[in-house]
Amino acid sequence: MPSGAEPARADADLVRRARRFVVTMGVVALFGDMTYEGARGLVGPYLGLLGASATTVGIAAGAGELAGYTLRLFTGWLADRTRAHWPLTILGYAVNLVVVPGLALAGSWEVAVALVIAERVGKAIRSPARSTLVSHAARRAGEGRSFGLEEALDQIGAVAGPVLTTLAIAASPGSTPLGGYRLAFLVLAVPALATLVLVLAARRAFPAPEELEPPAPPLAAPLGASFRLHVAAAALVGLGFADWALIAFHAGRSGLVPLGLVPLLYAGAMAVDAVAALAFGHAFDRHGPGVLALSCVVGAGAAPLVFLGGSAAALVAGAALWAVAMGAQESIYKAAVARFVPAAERARAYGVFFAVFGVAWFVGSAAMGWLYDRSRPGMVILAVAAQLAAAPVFLRAARRSGPGVQR
Repeated sequence: MPSGAEPARADADLVRRARRFVVTMGVVALFGDMTYEGARGLVGPYLGLLGASATTVGIAAGAGELAGYTLRLFTGWLADRTRAHWPLTILGYAVNLVVVPGLALAGSWEVAVALVIAERVGKAIRSPARSTLVSHAARRAGEGRSFGLEEALDQIGAVAGPVLTTLAIAASPGSTPLGGYRLAFLVLAVPALATLVLVLAARRAFPAPEELEPPAPPLAAPLGASFRLHVAAAALVGLGFADWALIAFHAGRSGLVPLGLVPLLYAGAMAVDAVAALAFGHAFDRHGPGVLALSCVVGAGAAPLVFLGGSAAALVAGAALWAVAMGAQESIYKAAVARFVPAAERARAYGVFFAVFGVAWFVGSAAMGWLYDRSRPGMVILAVAAQLAAAPVFLRAARRSGPGVQR
């Protein structure tokens, strides 16, 4: 046998195992997204049916993201400190099983908002630990493709969830809109339970994903210049990125989309998100983090179409651009962190990254909700300006990084 054949075979086996782990966690995410994205597609109109205003919807959505993202500062640190990546991931998914069906029992918009925030807290518990688990395999199999594939599988669930809730609403024709939405939240208990079972099976099959990560030279600055610029650019995006709850609220209030079809609009957006994640993941591995700048330009076109277009066609086109930008955010944002930061610091880095992003999202969501009631052109200007400003910062972060090793 030629020298070097055994190491090559072992490396190929590790790549195959890494890819299997990425797919496994993608299937977990698929059912997880069926649950919380199915709920997310309903939250805006549901809060409106419970008596909330547009300002309340914007603030509630932003507050949920704020709680979910800032808590990641602690959960990311905790994951790195304790190395309890699997227990934190499992606990975070368990929260969904209680909170999402619980929305069906909310008697007021205040209770519903509390449950929406609690769902985001569950994601905060699992997100840094889960992203770190996947990043070990992604470093072996390709960061962009791995996180892109995971996001694509994730978004299959994000399509299936709203379709499931639409069918649940359609199955209660004699019910009020509020009653139909409540039935839809109850139905989401099924994928929530499936998620918990699957993540427990994933832990049993892959108890130590860190063994999949290839050796890498130590980085001089674990959270160095490229990472800091990446965080700053993502914060600008968060400041100018409308939450889907506000888009759905506008779709229902404007009458451009019937309330019963709002979940299908979200399902379509998630389908676009899945395709975009795969495309951006492939581009990331070929061209590097600079492709994030392109997602900013695409995302900047969403708000004018959604909120000023004045037609169903414009709303759908804007939702599609929103979904393309979201596909990049949910995949290659995480891929860039995996490339910029060494494994030992990665959960903390994910926590820092998403905490800053979440604060910016909260400020932007609250501002856009307030502006929606007073000046929609002003709201659109904020959205476009913030996202376009992020593009050159992403490019600068890319120039300061090498092919997988921070300079």
